[in-house]
Amino acid sequence: MQIPDSKSLPVNLLAACFNNTVATYKYYWFLSVIQEIEKGNFVIQKRNLFARMISNAWYTVNYFHVSFGKQDLIQEAVHFIKESEKITIDEEKEKVFQKIISSKNKQTEKQIWHFNKNVPHWFLSPWFPKTNQWDVYRKSKSFDNECLYALDRDEIEINPRWKYYLIANAGILKDFCYWNLALFLQSRNPNVPDIPNKLIKSAKRKKLEDQKKYFWNPVISELGNLHCIYTGDEITVGNYDLEHFIPHSFVSHNLIWNLIPANRSFNRTKLDKLPPLDKYFKAFYELQKSAVEIIRVKTPKNKYLEDYLTILPDYTQSFTESRFRETIQPLITIASNNGFEFLHESIQ
Repeated sequence: MQIPDSKSLPVNLLAACFNNTVATYKYYWFLSVIQEIEKGNFVIQKRNLFARMISNAWYTVNYFHVSFGKQDLIQEAVHFIKESEKITIDEEKEKVFQKIISSKNKQTEKQIWHFNKNVPHWFLSPWFPKTNQWDVYRKSKSFDNECLYALDRDEIEINPRWKYYLIANAGILKDFCYWNLALFLQSRNPNVPDIPNKLIKSAKRKKLEDQKKYFWNPVISELGNLHCIYTGDEITVGNYDLEHFIPHSFVSHNLIWNLIPANRSFNRTKLDKLPPLDKYFKAFYELQKSAVEIIRVKTPKNKYLEDYLTILPDYTQSFTESRFRETIQPLITIASNNGFEFLHESIQ
C-alpha cells in the first residue's frame, strides 16, 4: 500500500519516514497526528500525541497480547499505565486517552514523555538527514524543505502547506499506517493468527446464536446426554454457552472447530484462559468428532462443516485425535508464549 501522491509536496519524504523501522513508534505517532488533525487540531500538544500512541496500542497489547519486540517500549508503557491508572484491558480507546491526559500521576507522565526523546524529531529525519536533534528542532520551525511539522518543546505545528493533503487523505493515511503496522507486527509474531484484526477493538463481538441453532443444538438433541468437559454439568438445548476452547482474543475468529458447549457460569469465569491439553483435549476432540459425524448425517450441506477445512482439508477421511491435536497444540503453545495464562484449578 502506498501513500497518496501529490504534485506539489515531497510525499516521497513522508513515505521515507517509515523506512528501516525497528519499532512501532513511527506508525503510532503518525496515526495519532492524523487523528488530531481530524479533530481540527493543527497545533498539537505532544502530550496528546503520546497519550494517543498508548491508547491506540491499548487493545493490541492488553487484549490480544501481541508482542511488539524487546526494543519497543510502547508495550511496557501500556502495561505500566494499565496498572497505575487502574484502567481495564477492554476500555474504549477514547476513554483510555482521556484518562491518560487527565492523570496527575508523575510516573504516568514519565512513561508517556519517554517517547519525546526520539520520536518527534526522528520522524522528520528524511527532511533533515544526518542532522542532530537540536538542528531538526531549529530548522523545522521555518518549515525547511517543506517538512511536515514544526517542533517546539511541548507541541508540534502542522506545516500549512500540508494541511489540505493530510485532511483530504486522512482515511488512506490511517489505512497506510495500519497496513504497515500489521506487516511489522506479523514479522515479529509469525505464528500469531490474524494480526490485522488485532490492531483495533472490533465494534462488537458477533453473537453465536446461529452456531448454536444450526450446529450445536442438533448435536445436543441427537446425543441426548451431554456434559460440560470442564465442570461435568449437564448440557441441554437452551441452557449452555458456546465457549472458545482457544481464546477468541488469540484466534480472533468464531470457527466451529474451536467452539464447544459449556456451562454458562464457567464460561464467564474462563475468559481468555488456556485449557491444559493434558486434562481437556481428549474430551474436546471426542465432542468435536461426534458433532462432525452427526451433522454430516443430519445436514450434510451445513455451512459450518466448511470451517473444519481451515485446519483439516480432508477431515471427512482423517479426523483423528493425533491430526486434530497437531493443529491445537501449537496454537496453545504460541498463545502461552505470548502471555495468555492457563486455567487454574480454582475456576475449573
